[in-house]
Amino acid sequence: MEELLRRELGCGSVKATGHSGGGCINQGQSYDTDRGRVFVKMNSKAEARRMFEGEMASLTAILKTDTVKVPKPIQVLDAPGGGSMLVMEHLDMRSLSSHAAKLGGQLADLHLENKKLGERLLKEAGTVGKGGGQAERLFVDQFGFDVVTCCGYLPQVNDWQKDWVVFYAQQRIQPQLDMVEKDSGDREALELWSVLQLKIPDMFRDLEIVPALLHGDLWGGNVAEDSSGPVIFDPASFYGHSEYELAIAGMFGGFGSSFYSAYHSKIPKAPGFEKRLKLYQLFHYLNHWNHFGSGYRGSSLNIMRNLTK
Repeated sequence: MEELLRRELGCGSVKATGHSGGGCINQGQSYDTDRGRVFVKMNSKAEARRMFEGEMASLTAILKTDTVKVPKPIQVLDAPGGGSMLVMEHLDMRSLSSHAAKLGGQLADLHLENKKLGERLLKEAGTVGKGGGQAERLFVDQFGFDVVTCCGYLPQVNDWQKDWVVFYAQQRIQPQLDMVEKDSGDREALELWSVLQLKIPDMFRDLEIVPALLHGDLWGGNVAEDSSGPVIFDPASFYGHSEYELAIAGMFGGFGSSFYSAYHSKIPKAPGFEKRLKLYQLFHYLNHWNHFGSGYRGSSLNIMRNLTK
């Protein structure tokens, strides 16, 4: 491994450190190089390259906004013995505690960045002598992402779509239910979904949604802090509705009231917020069902029952 990293990264020296880690899906190891310490995520699955390329594109996109800190991605490589690995900057992180409120504010800044970019370009277009130059970053007016990203190891359909309701129903919930149907043929889930689909547009009545760059998988295990402030990692990014981000954050805890207060001081709750939050949690419960089994079936069906009442 050291020889591979030395060759691919163009380093003079590479040495494994005592820092290692891993989650449900990937394993990780830190290495000291003459260019600084790096962290390498590894996965032996054949489809790991697609997953890591999506994560690299996600980290790069968040990095460009200059709003919230993420590890700088370096390179996706083929792993020795099969699979792939993602090389990134090593950060000395600890559990999120003193910087929870700061993270709430920075996450709101991330979600507002594209909207502010659009407003700025519109203002410049109406100003004499402005608007003719090439903008550093382009305003994104659709929902989706340039590459496939994976929430867990399952790929997300990120094809660009003008309508958020269509995007969410057809490119987030429907693929998950297709997997449920293929795996278990769960009739009750499919029947509930056929009713719920018709009710979704009413949840978004009179709501203007500007595409926001999302982390996409922001649960407590994917946030931390270092000496400089909050850090988020393991993203599954796409441009979507900012409220979507808060769904999984609320499912497994790890975010205190100061986080939410700081976030909502910049992005206040719109009417119908709580109901839409349940709709967004449905994706994550279905995704967990498809990753980890039918232990998540009850939660998935309960949300659909409650939203169809």
